[in-house]
Amino acid sequence: MKVKLIRYTPEPERVCGMAAALTHSKTTPEKLEEMDDEQLKEILSYVIKLGHTSVIEHANFTFAITGVSRALTHQLVRHRIASYCQQSQRYVSLDKPTYVTPPSIGKNEKMKKAYDETMEKIWDEYNKLLDLDVPAEDARYVLPNATTSNVIVTMNARALLNFFELRCCLHAQWEIRRLANKMLSEVKKVAPTIFKNAGPPCKTKGICPEEKKDCPLYPKKK
Repeated sequence: MKVKLIRYTPEPERVCGMAAALTHSKTTPEKLEEMDDEQLKEILSYVIKLGHTSVIEHANFTFAITGVSRALTHQLVRHRIASYCQQSQRYVSLDKPTYVTPPSIGKNEKMKKAYDETMEKIWDEYNKLLDLDVPAEDARYVLPNATTSNVIVTMNARALLNFFELRCCLHAQWEIRRLANKMLSEVKKVAPTIFKNAGPPCKTKGICPEEKKDCPLYPKKK
């Protein structure tokens, strides 16, 4: 899996800071542009702490994601406040096996061998269908959820905070959790104030909606 932040709103925290300042000021947006970065960051941090996160919808982030499974992308598109473009199995030749191996299988030699053999058989059948002039859009029906895919995703900062709460949790599926943590690492580099406390709800709110008391991150009572 590779994750790269390829585009984002220029000066995202300055834009969101101005939006936050505007809501509590008689000053025009033009005048707010004269405020220095530190002032705007302080205002932005305070407003986020209050839970008024609509102001960060003004910042957008676009990620290039490669080498993830279709099982992951099926989960990813459930996050509806986002824009997605995914590699097409109708137009892209997948004649060679390309798939994700879950760690639970990869760590066991016997399981891994059986898994790889299964994938080879699937691709053999896929290529047979193509050789019989079955359209790629129909031949792809035999491909597994493990098949790798590439995606470009754009989300605003508020949608990302929600995404991180759900998918950075230790109870999220392992692959999308790995993706979420990589995406969080990327956005923290360019918007550290916005994403300072981003992560699962045990970190952001001190609660565990899953009520998984055996989780090592389960909030401890003071």
